[in-house]
Amino acid sequence: MQYKQLTEYGAIGDGNTVALVGRDGSIDWCPFPHVESPSVFAAILDADRGGRFVVHPTQSFESVQRYRDRTAVLETTFQTADGSATVTDFMPVTEATRSADRQPAIYRKLDCDNGPLEFEVAFEPRFDYARDVPAVEPAADGVVAIGADEQAVLSSDMPLEPSTDSHEASATVTLEAGETRWLVLGYGEAIPLEPSRHGETFEGVVDYWRAWSHDCDGTACPIGGPWHDLAVRSSLVLKLLIHRETGAVCAAPTTSLPENLGGVRNWDYRFNWIRDAAFTVQAMAELDHLDEARSYFQLCLDHCRDHDPAEIPPVYGLHGGDDLEECILDHLEGYRGSAPVRVGNAARQQRQLDVYGELILAIYESVRYGEAVTTDDWAVICDLIDYVCEGWDQPGASIWEPRDDPQQYVYSKVMCWAALDRGIKLAEAAGDDVSAPLERWRTCREDVRDAILERGYSERVDSFVQAFGDETLDAANLLIPVVGFLPPDDARVQGTIDATINRLATDDGLVRRYEGDDGLPGEASPFVVCSFWLVMALALAGRNDEATDRFESVLEYASPLGLFAEAIDPETGEQRGNFPQAYSHIGLINSVLYLADADGSSGGSRAPLGRDEWNEDEGLSEEIIRQPTDTERTDTQ
Repeated sequence: MQYKQLTEYGAIGDGNTVALVGRDGSIDWCPFPHVESPSVFAAILDADRGGRFVVHPTQSFESVQRYRDRTAVLETTFQTADGSATVTDFMPVTEATRSADRQPAIYRKLDCDNGPLEFEVAFEPRFDYARDVPAVEPAADGVVAIGADEQAVLSSDMPLEPSTDSHEASATVTLEAGETRWLVLGYGEAIPLEPSRHGETFEGVVDYWRAWSHDCDGTACPIGGPWHDLAVRSSLVLKLLIHRETGAVCAAPTTSLPENLGGVRNWDYRFNWIRDAAFTVQAMAELDHLDEARSYFQLCLDHCRDHDPAEIPPVYGLHGGDDLEECILDHLEGYRGSAPVRVGNAARQQRQLDVYGELILAIYESVRYGEAVTTDDWAVICDLIDYVCEGWDQPGASIWEPRDDPQQYVYSKVMCWAALDRGIKLAEAAGDDVSAPLERWRTCREDVRDAILERGYSERVDSFVQAFGDETLDAANLLIPVVGFLPPDDARVQGTIDATINRLATDDGLVRRYEGDDGLPGEASPFVVCSFWLVMALALAGRNDEATDRFESVLEYASPLGLFAEAIDPETGEQRGNFPQAYSHIGLINSVLYLADADGSSGGSRAPLGRDEWNEDEGLSEEIIRQPTDTERTDTQ
């Protein structure tokens, strides 16, 4: 069996997990019950043994996918010589039902538009990353797949029959025009076959997504302009990746989709990285998704509170756990033969100094959007900033998590400066409501700044570099003006932008992360988010035409559904890496915010990160510090 391009997939989800549905009607990836759980279908990682769930015509067809407007409900329309039909895929989710109380399920609705048309179903579940091949047996209104420790029940008004080896099930049915059939996969227990109720579930899911989705009348919109709908789609992708109970953002719902084919840069991204924090808050808040921004704010505070400052890891499980032990699944061949397939992520063990800036910056951003920090939380924040004063000059791992020796990475130092700077600004704005060692923090802030300017900038290269004493480049330094370390029109910022374009960028807008050897064989493909960082930096620097041209060039690589993976193959233009990727879509939304702000079309409530008004504490909440509630005191004990 052949592998699909990543751009041939759409994503559906329920706030707990995500499934990838191919344009051919095959669900090739789905972990149950949570996105970080073992897979039930994993054909995307091994086309022969991974498992899939297929619904499509028996004869040759052409197909196209689209999302229902302002929803994560996916429609795949098939056209054959005899007729056409649409498969609608979704997971049940409503505002009224708590995630913990809802049974994990996939609904597949088959509508024949023109017929007659013969369809086939192939149900091939493989539990535990295909290590557990279940027995598939008849059940009421369908079949049940029974594994060693789990089961899934497929109910349908189609005649499902187990295979002779009892490991799969299939059905063939001819539909007339106007006829509808249902397939409902319940993980754990059966969902009774009741087509009328399934229709109500479908309408409820559509209503849920549309009630959540950003909607405006075209005026006073922070993402107003030609890319409005694409930014809205990116926000819906982010919603799919935000854990409904904890508010954690899953970096991507997949594991081990390779950064380059045949290489070893295959990682498990089904976890929450702190590095996404501040831009996640900005993207969600500006699109009026304040509940999500608030949840992420609380998550950042929880991370600060739950760990000694010296031991804050860069990545967490979506339920807050720290056990992300990395192992290799050597029975799977990997996407298009790209092994190894990994689960877990050893980056959990790295010491990344940039995380302190990411956390404090996210907290500061949240205060800008109206949140307040409790007095208990302020004590935790002070401990964090005090630790930065003690440890900022130590070597560490980079934001890009190379598996080599620690270094004095410039971006890490910049984010240490950001932690100090925002901590100082919060304390100054709070005034007598807080106590803080401001003299120490200010002195340290200047020390960090001096070190970066003296050792992190190369006059010969005319750019900030990757690490002290180094002359290789790092695209993360494009964020220097965004976090406010230097103004966008500073000659050193302009030089860094130009050097990035000359040495890290392709002619069509793509940007690689860094230069040099990172300890792994092969070269990583250009990163989508780095390409968007360049757009943001150009927009801040007033180079609007360049920013727009590069942004539109990057958009050429989007899937037909507007989805982005982690990276783009510069030779083929194919998407690479885990898919869809939160960081990429956060970058897209923020690029639209910066472009709209630069051309004056933005109706946003705040100037984006890096604007002069923001650096003057524009828009800080009047109540920066408050007393904790009794519930909050109990939760932190």
